[in-house]
Amino acid sequence: MSSSESNSSSAPGPAPGEGKPRGSAALVVLALALLAGLVWAMAPPRAKFVPAPLRPMPPDCPKNTPDFVPSDATEIPGIDLRALSKEQRNRVLFRLNMEPCPCGCNLSIAACRVNHPTCPVSKGLVEKIIAEERERSGALPGK
Repeated sequence: MSSSESNSSSAPGPAPGEGKPRGSAALVVLALALLAGLVWAMAPPRAKFVPAPLRPMPPDCPKNTPDFVPSDATEIPGIDLRALSKEQRNRVLFRLNMEPCPCGCNLSIAACRVNHPTCPVSKGLVEKIIAEERERSGALPGK
């Protein structure tokens, strides 16, 4: 046998530029998608735990206490600010709107007076702040 005969009797192989068929890439993607679906289906559902409160809450206590936000009230019901000078009135209103009321409502003193006119804590604080402002203005030289 000559070398030319051996070449002609062998089966033709794939051409040098040809690789695996494109169908195999699709099979790999399909297998990965099926595997991901299987893992997702086998994952146990997560429990939704809620932590227990450290101490029991009283029934009349509000569940969510909002953060303190200053108010912008210019008139306080039941309080006459006309007797004060403009500067005194502005200082009193500034303090009443910026200071939180200690009664537990988490509002400014002015907002507490507007929303809860029967609150004895805020009423006493308003009178105290007005008295402090009158003393402060009376103690300044030249006034």
